[in-house]
Amino acid sequence: MKLRACERIRRRADFRQAYEHGARVHGRYSTLFILPNKLDVGRLGIAATKKLGGAVQRNRAKRLIREVFRHNKIASGFDIVVVPKRELLQATLTVLEADYRSILERRLRQWR
Repeated sequence: MKLRACERIRRRADFRQAYEHGARVHGRYSTLFILPNKLDVGRLGIAATKKLGGAVQRNRAKRLIREVFRHNKIASGFDIVVVPKRELLQATLTVLEADYRSILERRLRQWR
């Protein structure tokens, strides 16, 4: 199942906005930039750089992150940009979900 177009961050300006004005939260497997948006839907952006590995590793990391985002719709009204770390490639999906949920819940508690 794909992410809907309204759930994606595609424009460079939206990524830059999240980097400059969003809250940076470090986790074990990724760094998240969280920024409130004016929409009633959460949006996801993924920044998998070559530092992560080759195309196969980057694409696998992006697939895992999208799957975690799809299963955990707890951040409606926020833009989330995920920068994966190398450790993400060795983790299981359940571990990644637990890490993602703990990071988001910890940070969203401060805003609400």
